[in-house]
Amino acid sequence: MIAFIQENLIMAYLLVFTVVLGFELISKVPTVLHTPLMSGANAISGIVVIGAIFLLRTNDSGDIIKMLIGSAAIILAMINIVGGFAVTNRMLSMFNKKKKD
Repeated sequence: MIAFIQENLIMAYLLVFTVVLGFELISKVPTVLHTPLMSGANAISGIVVIGAIFLLRTNDSGDIIKMLIGSAAIILAMINIVGGFAVTNRMLSMFNKKKKD
């Protein structure tokens, strides 16, 4: 594991940088803009799923670390997509007119 991190040190720095930057950006967003941003996050998560699938397809079957990272990326991105759609659907249903009996 240490050798993998040393070989991909720039990628590790980039990952830490993007996590910190993402946290800072999202924490500054007004509440009104959360629904449009959630739709954008769902689109980005879809791109992550496609990228992780490509990673797994081009990976050597003996490289367990890349297989685990790609699988974790697919699972976490799909959780984000499904949760985002569920929350967006719930928020949009609040604007539907209620049926009268």
